[in-house]
Amino acid sequence: MDGMQLKPTAGPQPLPQVGTTETYSQNILGPVYFELYDLRVEGQTTPSQPPHPENSPYIISSNEDFTASVKVKFNNSPLTRLLLCLKTKIHICFSFEGVGAKATELDLSAWIETEKDVFEYTITYEGTPDAAGLTSGFYAIAAVAEIGPGNHPCAQYVFGYGYVAGVLLQVYKAFV
Repeated sequence: MDGMQLKPTAGPQPLPQVGTTETYSQNILGPVYFELYDLRVEGQTTPSQPPHPENSPYIISSNEDFTASVKVKFNNSPLTRLLLCLKTKIHICFSFEGVGAKATELDLSAWIETEKDVFEYTITYEGTPDAAGLTSGFYAIAAVAEIGPGNHPCAQYVFGYGYVAGVLLQVYKAFV
């Protein structure tokens, strides 16, 4: 090094810098959507052939077990798979709208968390009219869905709402 001194590099790198990236799709994550369907509300009575309405699962006594259920099906995209893996909450509000002066109006709730690679769920409320607070009367039922947030610190947003309606139920006072 006979008297040659190296000078330290000072200041920014020379411009312009050149770089590039590549992706295989402009829509790599895909859309997220769900279907809400197959709303059912019924008692545990085994249905019979008409003219025997006393055995209808849609006419129940106030102490008879009944279920309210609805199905939720998600599409299969990379973003959907991620959100399902993050244990996204599916909350269903079953709204019972009483028809007539004696029938009450109330909401019954049920919820689950999603699982990795499971795209279809059935959410169910189980109970009796007495325990739920449903009085004797006729009811029109709807299911209102709220999808999200996830059970993860990075998944704090609701990403979907929906509803399905059109199911009927009659409740009568149990003969005790």
